[in-house]
Amino acid sequence: MRVSFEELKAEIKRVFVKNGMPEDKADICAQIHTESTYDGIYSHGVNRVTRFVDYLQKGWVDPNAEPVVEKDCGAIQVINGNLGPGITNALFAADHAMAMADKYGIGMAALKNTTHWMRGGTYGKYVAQKGYAAIMWTNTEACMPPWGAKETRLGNNPYVMACPGQTEDSICLMDMAMSQYAYGKLQVTRLAGKKLPFPGGFDKDGNVTDDPGAIEESMRIMPMGYWKGSAFAFMLDILGSILSDGVGAVDLNAATKGSCGGCSQIMIVIDPSRTMEADKMRETIRRAAEYIKSAEPDERGGSIHAPGEGSERFHAEHDKLGIFVDDNVWAEIKAL
Repeated sequence: MRVSFEELKAEIKRVFVKNGMPEDKADICAQIHTESTYDGIYSHGVNRVTRFVDYLQKGWVDPNAEPVVEKDCGAIQVINGNLGPGITNALFAADHAMAMADKYGIGMAALKNTTHWMRGGTYGKYVAQKGYAAIMWTNTEACMPPWGAKETRLGNNPYVMACPGQTEDSICLMDMAMSQYAYGKLQVTRLAGKKLPFPGGFDKDGNVTDDPGAIEESMRIMPMGYWKGSAFAFMLDILGSILSDGVGAVDLNAATKGSCGGCSQIMIVIDPSRTMEADKMRETIRRAAEYIKSAEPDERGGSIHAPGEGSERFHAEHDKLGIFVDDNVWAEIKAL
């Protein structure tokens, strides 16, 4: 079904307020969930509302908690999220990282004891639209097997890179999980009754499969790049822990605090104007994007896109037809 941006945000906000969130935080969180859905990231937008409400009801997210700066080391701050809403905590950390970048050229906000930030790309987009470059990531509970293992021991730790784009109104944005497909992508594909375009994990019998439901059942998602993705995920986990004075997968338990409950997030924000003039930066990005897009497409790819361009087709479709929402997901939200 299709709904307007305003209708979707209003319904999500209603549900959040009904379940104990202060109105100002409910408005911010509803805005972010709606923007993610508008960008085509359904898995971490509208599809996450019901789960987030469940966490509020169970007390795994404290809607009234406020983040606190525990350590201030100049260009580095350690922030305790106090298990408050992940979205508002992450925006707080991003604002502090930008303030440090204004002063020092670079700033790192290390956020610990926080909760799921929903779409990681939200915060890369947030700072890039203000003219900054960013490297960000979060660690998570163990939900992916290390390469060569059957049991989950690694977090599927989302990694974000962002910077201003070719024009004043565009950005370059990469937001990816450490698995070939994130669990959210598996859910969206399963709900659509489709198969994955490439194998993304193993079924319960250990067979490589493109069936998203079988991978969800086994929890044996495949690390991107096989052993390389496995090592990447491990390093993000431990760096997230030590840089924030927080914890990682070994101490995070989804059964007691939900997905990402108590996790650590790192936001490194840089002022690129310290190293390159804005016009030269945009021209450098334009030439790089044109260069990769000039490559001859293979039969499968059809066309080549630079990071950050994928949302355009969703914007055009959603502006014309309304924002797509899965019927069952909408029914669940309306019933909350």
